[in-house]
Amino acid sequence: MTGIRARDEARGSARVTAGRRSPARAAVAAPGTRGEAAGRAGPSALAVASSGLTKRFRGGQIAVDHVDLAVPRGSVYGFLGPNGSGKTTTIRVLLGLAFPTSGRAELLGVPMPSGASRVLPRVGSLIEGPAFYPFLTGQDNLARCDAADRTADPRTAAARISEALDRVGLLAAARKRYRHYSLGMKQRLAIAAGLLMPRELIVLDEPTNGLDPQGTREVRGLIRQIAADGITVFVSSHLLAEVEQVCSHVGVMRTGRLVFQGPLEELRASGAARIRVQTADPAAAAAVLERLGLADPQVAGNEVSAQLGGDKPERVCVELVGAGVGVRGLGVVAPSLEELFVGLTGEGFDIDG
Repeated sequence: MTGIRARDEARGSARVTAGRRSPARAAVAAPGTRGEAAGRAGPSALAVASSGLTKRFRGGQIAVDHVDLAVPRGSVYGFLGPNGSGKTTTIRVLLGLAFPTSGRAELLGVPMPSGASRVLPRVGSLIEGPAFYPFLTGQDNLARCDAADRTADPRTAAARISEALDRVGLLAAARKRYRHYSLGMKQRLAIAAGLLMPRELIVLDEPTNGLDPQGTREVRGLIRQIAADGITVFVSSHLLAEVEQVCSHVGVMRTGRLVFQGPLEELRASGAARIRVQTADPAAAAAVLERLGLADPQVAGNEVSAQLGGDKPERVCVELVGAGVGVRGLGVVAPSLEELFVGLTGEGFDIDG
């Protein structure tokens, strides 16, 4: 039974290594290009691109529905959405682990899955959790992963394994058996497997899923380190903290569709700011806001709010005072990321990891 289990787990760990014999076993894929440049190889400003990417299962369910990705090189791209929104299926299609029903995808300017053998050795990825031999050390597990990579030079294996372990903070635990690793250490070892060779893109599917707060902080810190080296990081998550703390760009999925894509600051700016007025005469204040043409006026107790739009809060304050409304307090509030995501997806997100 031990041999069977080890064999099964070895197959799983092969999915977090690089340059396998077939794309279906690779945990190492590659960066891609622009949606409108699909089908054209060569340098691109995008690490990952897709155009009309669709995946329909045999039962008729559409898991990925005409998704057009544009992931800039050098970015930390947060691929977000509630569980079941199609994130993992999209990633599997991008890496050649599943075939699309229609549409096109590129990694590093090379069409997928036809160009998988050329680009997969240039990408590291962790999909659906790590799996290694529990009775081997972290160092020995990485040695097995490296030996399975046809592009790796066995003469430099020891140095590269030590460097990868050091990079993820596991060098001191290199000779510790995998079964004694914490969840955070297991996630970091899986990422180390993807860093055994130079990579241009790292794809991480829910890397902090199931981790305690300490493990979550460790993985987030590692993502920042990888990005600081100029590697593009594509990380899927349903945690808003992942976005706020590590991502520069975001793509938001809802029931298989991409409902927003762009820089994080662009997402923040997409929400309408509201002006809030505290007053003893909310009815009069609401009348002034309506007269000024501010949309969606709302009254709650002694507070009145409305969408500010292109108006200036100073002008609103002057108009209120001029109308004889006593203003106890006035402020402008932008919607939180949680409110923006709920508006885009119709569902709540977990705030913390």
